[in-house]
Amino acid sequence: MKKVLRTFLPLYTTTLLMLLGSGLLTTYVSLRLAHEQVSGALIGGITAANYIGLVIGGKVGHNLIARVGHIRAYVSCAGVITASVLGHGLTDFLPLWIFLRLVIGLCMMCQYMVLESWLNDQAEAGQRGVIFGLYMVATYLGLSAGQFILVVQSGFGLTSLIIVALCFALCLVPIALTTRTNAQPMSPAPMELGYFFKTIPRILVMTLVIGMAVGGFYGMAPVYVSTLGFGTHLTGIFMGITIFAGLISQFPLSWLSDRVDRNRLLFITALLFALAAIPLALPVSFPFALTVGLAFAASMMQFSLYPLAVAIANDQVVPERRVSLTACLLMAFGVGACIGPLLTGALMQPLGGNMLYSFFSLCGVVIAALSWQKVSSVMPADETQFPHVLVPDSLASSPLAAALNPTIDEEEIQSVMVNSEEDELAEEPESEVERV
Repeated sequence: MKKVLRTFLPLYTTTLLMLLGSGLLTTYVSLRLAHEQVSGALIGGITAANYIGLVIGGKVGHNLIARVGHIRAYVSCAGVITASVLGHGLTDFLPLWIFLRLVIGLCMMCQYMVLESWLNDQAEAGQRGVIFGLYMVATYLGLSAGQFILVVQSGFGLTSLIIVALCFALCLVPIALTTRTNAQPMSPAPMELGYFFKTIPRILVMTLVIGMAVGGFYGMAPVYVSTLGFGTHLTGIFMGITIFAGLISQFPLSWLSDRVDRNRLLFITALLFALAAIPLALPVSFPFALTVGLAFAASMMQFSLYPLAVAIANDQVVPERRVSLTACLLMAFGVGACIGPLLTGALMQPLGGNMLYSFFSLCGVVIAALSWQKVSSVMPADETQFPHVLVPDSLASSPLAAALNPTIDEEEIQSVMVNSEEDELAEEPESEVERV
């Protein structure tokens, strides 16, 4: 453990600072727009733009890193994010805010790809589990700590934006000072959407719905708390505690997931999520402590859904396709995360803030219904379950996350990449003949 911390502490520190700034910015934007009486649909649209940027950033990030290298790519993205964050304070023109959030999401995905490829390149086979777990801890701690900064803020001035900009500026320092800069060039993971639509369509739909719930939470939960009449300070406490619930739930989940049937566990978790959301879906006012307690229970279930879906999907897919599977699952999750804030924002505007948890309850019912029937396995009947791995939720990860997975051998990853390159080379002579 000490060796891992000594080796990867700069990258973990960078991750913590990035997510601290990102978490604070997401909540600040939602709260400020709600305070200025902006429609829920438009708030959801601004949040969705961030997730759209994250989705398309996977392709852009690969091309950028391949062209200029890891450090230059990271530095340029951090600079663009810092400028975009400060741009929120220079104008109140909301269409420009949508563009800025899209740019921030795109650049953050590039940063995730730099960090994860760097971690994977320096990780030894026997340390991947610890390395990935600490990466997840840094992710959740950053997201939750960013919320508590709101507790010491007053109003919606530029102070919060300056703090976010400082976080993204300071995250450059650990990267610049680290001596481990020999990360290898990346190879793109093949996207096999057609194959996965045929083999695991139910899991892809579940991942889409999970993304809708998580995206709706990050985008509209601050607005929900503000509609209850709680101030900015209490909103920061609410968001910090409920996001931290995601970290707390991962460890008992990983223990259970390796010991019971995962489809049944996903069904129970989704059902509990639906039930836990019902009290907050009612048009009833609860004291703040009880509201946080109920939301904490719902968030524990909510943030357990995506890791379970990932584990179940990996059970159904042969090892050679797991790298591609990760990219496809993140794409489905990202698309859902774009839709979720738009839907919840449109519902909350005319019907009230409790529609957010009504939407969560509905998502839980849909996921439970989809997980009720087991997905037929394409693997041999005697194959054991794919070991459960702690996974960050909320798209705080890139398609390269599979490379850090301690249960996926490096040889499997390389074989997938080599096969994709051979397929591309095999197609080139045909295109030359056609041109002649």
